[in-house]
Amino acid sequence: MRITEIYKSVQGESSFAGLPCIFVRLTGCNLRCSWCDSEYTFTGGEVKSAGQVMAAVRALAPVKLVEITGGEPMLQERELVPLMRDLVAENYTVLLETSGERPLGNVPSEVHKIVDVKCPESGEGNTFLMSNLAALTPRDELKFVLAGRSDYEFAREFIGRERLDQAERLAAVIFSPAFRKDARGRTAENALLDPRELVDWVLADGLNVRVGLQMHKFIWDAAQKGV
Repeated sequence: MRITEIYKSVQGESSFAGLPCIFVRLTGCNLRCSWCDSEYTFTGGEVKSAGQVMAAVRALAPVKLVEITGGEPMLQERELVPLMRDLVAENYTVLLETSGERPLGNVPSEVHKIVDVKCPESGEGNTFLMSNLAALTPRDELKFVLAGRSDYEFAREFIGRERLDQAERLAAVIFSPAFRKDARGRTAENALLDPRELVDWVLADGLNVRVGLQMHKFIWDAAQKGV
């Protein structure tokens, strides 16, 4: 499989935020979100076998939380699914960050899927594969990255229509502000949507969702990679 980077940091998003985590970032993506902060993953990378990836992950011990991300990792499903099985077999807690544009039915049941449903202002709305909802379990999470009010309304209507805000349905539904592509520094002013405004909307509508911030963009400079 083609790998952009493997490194150790803290998980910056999802319900695992703040925990030490090993990131395995795959190369390649078929979407082009307007606010994407990972364009450096679109090309390049280095071809590695599953054994080489496992060795790199083991070298970052004692951390036992691993996130598979990209790019879009499910573009390399044939190689990735066995790798995830190997990680699970070695007692790693495995997270898969994906857009949900690719089928998720073959992802091992032990893996925590964090699925980023693209909203209209991303420029990639309507790319989520609706049949993937059937592949989601109470260990999985849906994330909506929001650039403005229209994205918020899309996400609110999506979870209401599909009844995804019910406590037993998913581990979490996350509303997260998008960040500017030219972001610098460690301030909320880098967000396209003011986090305080997002909190106000969530409280006003009584939504059972988690407001998430990309905490790594507040610990390090928002433009820094590999953290």
